[in-house]
Amino acid sequence: MIFLKKDPARDFIILNLSDPQLQNEDWENGKSDVLAATVKVLVESVRPDLVTVSGDLAQAGHLDSYAKLADLLSSTGVPWAPIFGNHDEMNGEGPVRDAVEVMAMRPGFTFEEGPEQLGIGNYVILVKEGDRPVHAVFLVDTHDMKPWVNEKGETSKAYSDLSEEQIKWYRDTVDELKREGVPESTLIMHIPAYNYNEAIAAAIKPGVDPYSVDPAEGKQTGCWAEGYEDSFGVMRDISSYPADNGFFDTVLEGDHTKTFIAGHNHASNFSIEYRGVRFVFSLKAGPGWDWDENSNGGTVIKINSAGRATVAHRYVNPNTLNLRRN
Repeated sequence: MIFLKKDPARDFIILNLSDPQLQNEDWENGKSDVLAATVKVLVESVRPDLVTVSGDLAQAGHLDSYAKLADLLSSTGVPWAPIFGNHDEMNGEGPVRDAVEVMAMRPGFTFEEGPEQLGIGNYVILVKEGDRPVHAVFLVDTHDMKPWVNEKGETSKAYSDLSEEQIKWYRDTVDELKREGVPESTLIMHIPAYNYNEAIAAAIKPGVDPYSVDPAEGKQTGCWAEGYEDSFGVMRDISSYPADNGFFDTVLEGDHTKTFIAGHNHASNFSIEYRGVRFVFSLKAGPGWDWDENSNGGTVIKINSAGRATVAHRYVNPNTLNLRRN
């Protein structure tokens, strides 16, 4: 477990960046300039105490890109804590361990591999105000792909989810945090939990096509069902594992994690409180891979002295950035 201190005079602020996903050549063709300028604007405006990165840091095997992303994050002077995504893990654990070795040489790198049987990067950051714990942040490895058998008995590959061993680790860790008096936790993942599908289905008003809402509108009115009026953002895709693995039931039983942050989908950025847990897709940072410039930016989690978390998006218009190459 990693410990970070909260200033009693202000909220503890986490800036989550998702899916930078640049390849080696993108650090020479101008795409990295957009990412770097976006990160600079976000850090200067948000003043975070911690930067988290919710997966797809680069592309498996592109070690130069991991190194340069680490240099960029280190240049902020803020501790930064990554997890890995399916594009990081698509060639197995070897390239991921190589990336960890490269990034670990940079200042501010805040990371634990966690139990070996769970993957690479299952760990907890505990935020303390003085000697009093106020909030825990779970960072979990959602892996790459795994088999899926459909109703016809046909087997294919689907995006993965948490394993039974990870769910047990989460349950045991929540029990430990509750014994230590930690009031609440946030969980950051790359591939969203299946229950993101349930959250959007419950929150959208009947007859409204969620694909019809423009990301540039930010917080919308008129599309949310009764009881979900504090929702915001848009849905473009979910891309979870196609079945519920029971993890959300464990979360509800534990009554501790109140916020999910996921990456993976690039253009989806909704935030919906569903059954007492806020389901959030983080904004994507920069133009790596598939990108909607209207959803460029980062997601801000503020934790108060009571340990309660609130979430908001911070959009950065790429057309207003001061790029080095201009």
